Amino acid sequence: MPDKNKLGVLCFIGSEVFFFAVLIVAYIYYRAGGDGGPDAASSLDVTTAGIYTALLLASSLTLWRAEKSVERQRRGRTLLWLLATVLLGGAFLFGQGREYLHLIEQNITVSRNLFGSTFFTLTGVHGLHVLSGLVALLIVLGLALAGDFKGPRAPGLAAVGWYWHFVDAVWIVIFSLVYVWPHL
Repeated sequence: MPDKNKLGVLCFIGSEVFFFAVLIVAYIYYRAGGDGGPDAASSLDVTTAGIYTALLLASSLTLWRAEKSVERQRRGRTLLWLLATVLLGGAFLFGQGREYLHLIEQNITVSRNLFGSTFFTLTGVHGLHVLSGLVALLIVLGLALAGDFKGPRAPGLAAVGWYWHFVDAVWIVIFSLVYVWPHL
């Protein structure tokens, strides 16, 4: 019988794939019909976003290291890698918040034009997923601190890990589409 944690997360991720696909298609569709206002190429800082993207992707590596540390029953390393994952994910959200403030200072908002509407919707929904993942990771970190991961398996951590890696994979698509594609 499959692990209920993993099965639940897989079902959730399956529904989220469709949800993000709709948001991405909407972004592409409305990007093609630009209205002459601010757009991604003129408004977004690819380099800074790339740095925060690297931090988010590094968090997948640190989470994988935490999972390997659980398998090896190395509690201290598990805690260290989980904390690193949370900090890297938090740094990504901080960077997204900075970018939002910068755009708002330039009067680029959800109501300004189609770029603003689709950009803030797509990246904002992703940011909420990152925040949800961070909450789940903090819960897992709390469980690890309490000593709940005594054996070589931690199904809860694995399930949260699948979600976190999914969120990172979605960001690769979003970053490529929103930040890189306009400059090609």
